[in-house]
Formats: sequence, C-alpha cells, structure tokens
Amino acid sequence: MKFALHFGNNTFPDGAGAARLARLAEAAGFDSVFAVDHVALPESYESTYPYAPGGRLPGTQFTAMPDPLIWMAFAAAATTRLRLMTGVIILPLRNPLVLAKQVATLDHMSGGRIELGIGVGWLREEFDALGVPFAERGRRADEYVGAMRALWREDGASFAGRFVSFDGVTCDPKPLARTVPIIVGGHSEAAARRAGRLGDGFFPSIGAQLDTMPLLDVVRRSADAAGRDPAAIKILTGCPGALPGSGQDPLEAVAERQRRGVDRIVLPLGAFLPDLEESLPRFGEKVIGAFAG
Repeated sequence: MKFALHFGNNTFPDGAGAARLARLAEAAGFDSVFAVDHVALPESYESTYPYAPGGRLPGTQFTAMPDPLIWMAFAAAATTRLRLMTGVIILPLRNPLVLAKQVATLDHMSGGRIELGIGVGWLREEFDALGVPFAERGRRADEYVGAMRALWREDGASFAGRFVSFDGVTCDPKPLARTVPIIVGGHSEAAARRAGRLGDGFFPSIGAQLDTMPLLDVVRRSADAAGRDPAAIKILTGCPGALPGSGQDPLEAVAERQRRGVDRIVLPLGAFLPDLEESLPRFGEKVIGAFAG
C-alpha cells in the first residue's frame, strides 16, 4: 500500500513551504504529493462544485493556487524519490501538445517521478473565460490523452482526431519510460468508465458527496469491455478512518481499503497541520511503516 498527500500547492503556495512539505513527506515514507489545478477563477459562478457540501469551491478566487506543473518541478528539485502528481489537471483547458512537452520535460528531469492526474472540469465559467467549449469536454479529453501518448511514445508521431490532429511531429525529450501514468479523476460513472477504457489509474476525488467505492466496479467492467486487464488499473482513494483524530483504528481503516483493491491512500494535507515536523513522521512510523513491503 502506498500513501499520498493531497492539496500540496494551494496549502503551500510559496517556495519555502513547497520544499519543506516535499522533504518531510519523502522522509516520512509518503509515495507522492498531489497538486490541484485551476487556471482562472471567476468572481462569481453558477456551476456547482461537487466536492463540498455547499457546492462552492473552498476559499476565494484570490486564494493562491500555483500552476501545478511548475509547483511540482520545484518540489521535485527538493527531493530524490517523492513522486508528484496533478490531482487533477483540467485536461480540456490545455493544449495537448504543449502539455505533453511540459509533462515529458518534467518527468525526464525528475528521473521519471511524474504522474498526470486528469479531469474534465466542472466550472463552466472558467471554460468560458479561456474560450474553450464546455460541451463535449469529455470527448476532447479522450483525444488529448491519445495525442499525448503518441508524442511520448515515438518521434515522427501522428494523430488524427476531431479536436487535435498532427502528422510527423516530434516532441522531445521523451518521458523516461516513453509514457507517463495517466490517472483519471472524478466522481461520476463517466469518469470511472474513462479510467477503465484508457487510464492507468482511477482517483475518485476526495470530498465527493456520494459513496465512490461502487465506481471501482465500473472501472473494472469498463476495462474488461475494452480488452484491458482490470487489475492493471491502479486505484487511489481517500480513507477518512486513517486520518489523525478520526477516532478510528487507522491500520484497520487502511486494511479495509486494501481488501477492496485500493493501491494508494490519498490523505488531505490539512489533517496533518500545523505540526508537520511531528505529525508526518508519526504517521509514517505508525501507519506507512505497517504497510511497507
């Protein structure tokens, strides 16, 4: 079982804080740290944020949220083993060739420690501000995944789709493994089906206002229907019972997730504040260490 910390970049938006978090997480035995994404937040919006009871994004549009890839580069430079993942980047808002270049460069320079968590977005007003159609964003995301993988896989790559098309294009450097794990995030059956159909993993986002565990079966059925091995798709979930102060036995809470096929436990960073120098090593010794190996 592996363990990750979520909300790294908006909790520690400054350089010193990012380095502090990354080094402490690595020393405590965490596998990875996640960084969230929004390009531009409107002052007002009618869209419903699906990961909080009130349907509103925590904080305000003035809350600092560094670009996740740049923040991850800073964290990677401060560590040697820690993996970094977007949790999640709003894929339809990005040019897939530019994003493929950025992610491949980051993976190449970090020694292969990057994962790309993707989502299709929920904030229509952000799409409007960037001039990207909100409709069919799922189909756009599917194509972008295919286009990026083609660029990572080979030189002289070609791709022909409805939203992106190129012929004989080379994008270097390549990721170390000629690919980057793509983890599909979301709380819907559409996201679960996308993960089964084309993802390397599935992350039913923390805070979804419904039980996301049944979606794991959707992932597996979708993978099987696509002729893929369901067991090869990594599952990442939250685990409230593992959090400090939950009142539950964290070892049993994690073991329950493990029995259900979860590969990585994702925990909100806020649960370990403010004393990271004490709380992270304590969790590493008591919980992470119990599941090592």
